Amino acid sequence: MSRFLKKFTIGTTIVGTAVLLLGVGCYSVGARVNTTKSIPVGIYWMTGDPVEKGAYVVFCPPQVGVFDEAKERGYIGAGFCPGGYGFMMKRVLAAKDDQVAVTDEGVAVNGQLLPLSAPLATDKAGRELPRYQATHYTLGNSELLLMSDVSGTSFDGRYYGPISRNQIKGVIRPVVTW
Repeated sequence: MSRFLKKFTIGTTIVGTAVLLLGVGCYSVGARVNTTKSIPVGIYWMTGDPVEKGAYVVFCPPQVGVFDEAKERGYIGAGFCPGGYGFMMKRVLAAKDDQVAVTDEGVAVNGQLLPLSAPLATDKAGRELPRYQATHYTLGNSELLLMSDVSGTSFDGRYYGPISRNQIKGVIRPVVTW
């Protein structure tokens, strides 16, 4: 091995290790990075804010069949949540006592149609997408409807319905988005 190649390898290892440690350190104090279309792409910070309508949240999907299929198809990644699911990030668009309806036109909350909420019949590969069936459903005390309000193609509540508040791992705030 030439001297240059040996120095290059050592330098790359040192830089790689430093970047990895920096990433772990940032994650441990609350930094989160979103690279999906579910919420604006960017860097977010975990907060102690309450979970309420309009908040961005990080959550573990519940262990139900629709999420098993979503993981198999690549809609959600593998991760450290029960069931081997990765964390998901969405916005809380409906909560306790809100009336939700999912139709071909989209998702309505308290009679107001949400933008970009029309469910797709199939994914990019032509596979049929699941669909939450509700024409008039009132959310209970611990139920939340988590959706994207920036993408019409996000895998969100229009496909899997409300989730329990206890699935939420924290509220996140954008630091830098693009």
